[in-house]
Amino acid sequence: MRDARIVIGRKVGMTQVFDGQRCRVPVTVVEAVPCFVAQLKEEERDGYGAVQLAYGRCKEVNLSEPVRGHLGKAGLGTCEGFREFRVTDLGAYKVGDAIDFSIFSIGEWIDVIGRTKGRGFQGVMKRHNFSGGPASHGSMFHRRGGSYGCRQWPGHVYKGRKMPGHDGCVMRTVQNLEIVELILEKNLLLLKGNLPGANGGLVVLRKAKKGKQARAA
Repeated sequence: MRDARIVIGRKVGMTQVFDGQRCRVPVTVVEAVPCFVAQLKEEERDGYGAVQLAYGRCKEVNLSEPVRGHLGKAGLGTCEGFREFRVTDLGAYKVGDAIDFSIFSIGEWIDVIGRTKGRGFQGVMKRHNFSGGPASHGSMFHRRGGSYGCRQWPGHVYKGRKMPGHDGCVMRTVQNLEIVELILEKNLLLLKGNLPGANGGLVVLRKAKKGKQARAA
Protein backbone atom coordinates (compact mmCIF):
# COMPACT_ATOMS: atom_id res chain seq x y z
CA MET A 1 0.00 0.00 0.00
CA ARG A 2 2.42 2.66 -1.15
CA ASP A 3 -0.06 4.99 -2.80
CA ALA A 4 -1.20 8.18 -1.11
CA ARG A 5 -4.89 7.50 -1.72
CA ILE A 6 -5.99 5.19 1.08
CA VAL A 7 -9.21 5.40 3.07
CA ILE A 8 -11.11 3.14 5.48
CA GLY A 9 -14.80 2.37 4.91
CA ARG A 10 -17.57 0.19 6.27
CA LYS A 11 -19.44 -2.32 4.10
CA VAL A 12 -23.18 -1.59 4.11
CA GLY A 13 -24.55 -4.23 1.72
CA MET A 14 -25.39 -4.95 -1.92
CA THR A 15 -28.00 -3.45 -4.23
CA GLN A 16 -28.37 -2.71 -7.93
CA VAL A 17 -28.34 0.35 -10.17
CA PHE A 18 -28.97 0.92 -13.89
CA ASP A 19 -26.39 2.41 -16.23
CA GLY A 20 -26.93 4.61 -19.28
CA GLN A 21 -27.81 1.60 -21.45
CA ARG A 22 -30.47 0.51 -18.91
CA CYS A 23 -28.39 -2.51 -17.92
CA ARG A 24 -28.60 -3.72 -14.36
CA VAL A 25 -25.32 -3.40 -12.46
CA PRO A 26 -24.80 -5.17 -9.10
CA VAL A 27 -23.03 -2.85 -6.66
CA THR A 28 -21.80 -2.89 -3.09
CA VAL A 29 -22.45 0.18 -0.94
CA VAL A 30 -19.55 1.34 1.24
CA GLU A 31 -19.94 4.03 3.88
CA ALA A 32 -17.02 6.28 4.71
CA VAL A 33 -15.70 5.82 8.24
CA PRO A 34 -14.37 9.05 9.80
CA CYS A 35 -10.60 8.86 9.24
CA PHE A 36 -8.00 11.25 10.59
CA VAL A 37 -4.24 11.36 10.16
CA ALA A 38 -2.93 10.61 13.66
CA GLN A 39 0.78 10.27 13.03
CA LEU A 40 3.41 10.27 10.27
CA LYS A 41 6.34 7.86 10.37
CA GLU A 42 9.44 9.29 8.72
CA GLU A 43 12.37 7.41 7.20
CA GLU A 44 15.00 9.42 9.09
CA ARG A 45 13.32 9.13 12.50
CA ASP A 46 11.44 5.80 12.42
CA GLY A 47 13.29 3.89 9.72
CA TYR A 48 10.32 3.71 7.31
CA GLY A 49 7.68 5.96 5.82
CA ALA A 50 4.07 5.35 6.85
CA VAL A 51 0.88 7.11 7.80
CA GLN A 52 -1.22 6.14 10.84
CA LEU A 53 -4.96 6.65 10.44
CA ALA A 54 -7.32 6.89 13.42
CA TYR A 55 -10.81 5.79 12.42
CA GLY A 56 -14.21 5.92 14.06
CA ARG A 57 -15.95 8.63 16.04
CA CYS A 58 -13.10 10.43 17.79
CA LYS A 59 -13.90 12.26 21.01
CA GLU A 60 -13.07 15.94 21.16
CA VAL A 61 -9.95 16.96 23.04
CA ASN A 62 -10.49 18.89 26.28
CA LEU A 63 -8.22 21.91 25.85
CA SER A 64 -8.24 22.55 29.61
CA GLU A 65 -6.35 19.29 30.19
CA PRO A 66 -2.67 18.73 29.30
CA VAL A 67 -1.97 17.22 25.88
CA ARG A 68 -1.11 13.52 26.15
CA GLY A 69 0.26 11.20 23.50
CA HIS A 70 0.38 11.63 19.75
CA LEU A 71 -3.42 11.80 19.52
CA GLY A 72 -3.48 14.89 21.70
CA LYS A 73 -0.77 16.50 19.62
CA ALA A 74 -2.87 15.82 16.50
CA GLY A 75 -5.91 17.45 18.12
CA LEU A 76 -7.77 14.13 18.38
CA GLY A 77 -9.31 12.26 21.28
CA THR A 78 -9.81 8.53 21.76
CA CYS A 79 -10.91 6.71 18.58
CA GLU A 80 -12.29 3.32 17.60
CA GLY A 81 -8.94 2.05 16.32
CA PHE A 82 -5.81 2.64 14.26
CA ARG A 83 -4.43 1.35 10.95
CA GLU A 84 -0.96 2.06 9.64
CA PHE A 85 -0.05 2.05 5.95
CA ARG A 86 3.31 2.27 4.23
CA VAL A 87 3.46 5.21 1.84
CA THR A 88 6.20 6.84 -0.19
CA ASP A 89 4.74 10.35 -0.44
CA LEU A 90 4.27 11.72 3.08
CA GLY A 91 3.79 15.19 1.63
CA ALA A 92 0.23 14.24 0.70
CA TYR A 93 -0.70 13.97 4.39
CA LYS A 94 -0.84 16.39 7.29
CA VAL A 95 -1.38 15.42 10.93
CA GLY A 96 -4.98 16.06 11.97
CA ASP A 97 -6.43 16.09 8.43
CA ALA A 98 -9.65 14.19 7.70
CA ILE A 99 -9.77 11.71 4.79
CA ASP A 100 -12.95 10.75 2.93
CA PHE A 101 -14.12 9.44 -0.44
CA SER A 102 -13.39 12.74 -2.18
CA ILE A 103 -9.93 11.36 -3.01
CA PHE A 104 -11.58 9.03 -5.56
CA SER A 105 -13.60 9.72 -8.72
CA ILE A 106 -16.36 7.95 -10.66
CA GLY A 107 -15.02 5.40 -13.16
CA GLU A 108 -11.81 4.86 -11.23
CA TRP A 109 -10.53 1.36 -10.43
CA ILE A 110 -9.62 0.55 -6.84
CA ASP A 111 -8.62 -2.42 -4.67
CA VAL A 112 -10.56 -3.38 -1.54
CA ILE A 113 -9.09 -5.28 1.41
CA GLY A 114 -11.28 -6.88 4.06
CA ARG A 115 -11.62 -9.83 6.41
CA THR A 116 -13.80 -12.65 5.12
CA LYS A 117 -16.68 -14.14 7.07
CA GLY A 118 -15.68 -16.64 9.73
CA ARG A 119 -17.24 -20.08 9.19
CA GLY A 120 -15.87 -21.83 12.27
CA PHE A 121 -14.64 -25.44 12.13
CA GLN A 122 -15.67 -27.01 8.81
CA GLY A 123 -15.18 -30.35 7.08
CA VAL A 124 -13.49 -30.89 3.75
CA MET A 125 -16.69 -30.68 1.69
CA LYS A 126 -17.53 -27.15 2.83
CA ARG A 127 -13.98 -25.94 3.35
CA HIS A 128 -12.31 -27.36 0.20
CA ASN A 129 -15.31 -28.26 -2.00
CA PHE A 130 -14.70 -32.01 -1.88
CA SER A 131 -17.38 -34.05 -3.64
CA GLY A 132 -17.66 -36.66 -0.85
CA GLY A 133 -18.27 -40.37 -1.11
CA PRO A 134 -21.31 -42.47 -2.08
CA ALA A 135 -24.54 -41.39 -0.42
CA SER A 136 -26.01 -44.89 -0.29
CA HIS A 137 -26.45 -46.87 2.92
CA GLY A 138 -23.54 -48.96 4.10
CA SER A 139 -20.74 -47.14 2.29
CA MET A 140 -19.48 -45.62 5.57
CA PHE A 141 -17.74 -42.93 3.50
CA HIS A 142 -19.99 -39.92 3.02
CA ARG A 143 -18.32 -36.61 3.95
CA ARG A 144 -14.83 -37.63 5.01
CA GLY A 145 -11.58 -36.58 3.39
CA GLY A 146 -10.13 -40.04 2.85
CA SER A 147 -6.56 -41.14 3.53
CA TYR A 148 -4.06 -38.43 4.51
CA GLY A 149 -0.89 -40.48 5.03
CA CYS A 150 0.58 -43.94 5.51
CA ARG A 151 1.89 -45.70 8.59
CA GLN A 152 4.84 -47.30 6.80
CA TRP A 153 6.12 -44.45 4.60
CA PRO A 154 6.46 -41.49 5.01
CA GLY A 155 5.00 -42.14 8.47
CA HIS A 156 3.52 -38.66 8.82
CA VAL A 157 1.10 -36.27 7.12
CA TYR A 158 2.69 -33.71 4.80
CA LYS A 159 2.08 -30.06 5.53
CA GLY A 160 -0.48 -28.31 3.36
CA ARG A 161 -2.86 -31.22 2.93
CA LYS A 162 -6.50 -30.25 2.54
CA MET A 163 -8.08 -31.30 5.83
CA PRO A 164 -10.90 -30.18 8.13
CA GLY A 165 -10.19 -27.04 10.13
CA HIS A 166 -11.06 -23.40 10.75
CA ASP A 167 -12.59 -21.77 7.69
CA GLY A 168 -12.72 -18.08 6.82
CA CYS A 169 -11.82 -15.04 8.93
CA VAL A 170 -8.74 -14.19 6.83
CA MET A 171 -7.66 -11.03 5.04
CA ARG A 172 -8.46 -11.02 1.33
CA THR A 173 -8.01 -8.43 -1.43
CA VAL A 174 -10.42 -7.92 -4.34
CA GLN A 175 -8.66 -6.07 -7.13
CA ASN A 176 -9.88 -3.75 -9.88
CA LEU A 177 -13.37 -2.80 -8.72
CA GLU A 178 -14.94 0.07 -10.64
CA ILE A 179 -16.47 3.04 -8.83
CA VAL A 180 -19.99 3.34 -10.22
CA GLU A 181 -21.25 6.24 -8.14
CA LEU A 182 -20.08 8.66 -5.44
CA ILE A 183 -22.56 10.25 -3.03
CA LEU A 184 -20.31 12.56 -1.02
CA GLU A 185 -23.15 14.32 0.83
CA LYS A 186 -24.07 10.95 2.37
CA ASN A 187 -20.49 9.60 2.56
CA LEU A 188 -21.40 6.66 0.31
CA LEU A 189 -19.51 4.93 -2.49
CA LEU A 190 -20.94 2.32 -4.89
CA LEU A 191 -18.57 -0.33 -6.26
CA LYS A 192 -19.34 -2.76 -9.06
CA GLY A 193 -19.19 -6.31 -7.69
CA ASN A 194 -18.87 -7.79 -4.25
CA LEU A 195 -16.48 -7.22 -1.34
CA PRO A 196 -15.01 -9.57 1.26
CA GLY A 197 -16.56 -9.71 4.72
CA ALA A 198 -19.95 -9.32 6.31
CA ASN A 199 -22.16 -6.25 6.27
CA GLY A 200 -20.89 -3.76 8.80
CA GLY A 201 -17.27 -4.88 8.52
CA LEU A 202 -14.37 -2.54 7.91
CA VAL A 203 -12.67 -2.47 4.50
CA VAL A 204 -9.61 -0.63 3.20
CA LEU A 205 -9.90 1.10 -0.16
CA ARG A 206 -6.82 2.01 -2.18
CA LYS A 207 -5.86 2.90 -5.73
CA ALA A 208 -5.70 -0.17 -8.00
CA LYS A 209 -2.18 -1.61 -8.20
CA LYS A 210 -2.62 -3.59 -11.45
CA GLY A 211 -2.69 -0.60 -13.79
CA LYS A 212 -6.35 -0.19 -14.76
CA GLN A 213 -7.05 3.45 -15.62
CA ALA A 214 -10.09 5.53 -14.78
CA ARG A 215 -12.75 5.77 -17.47
CA ALA A 216 -14.75 8.84 -18.28
CA ALA A 217 -17.90 9.08 -16.13
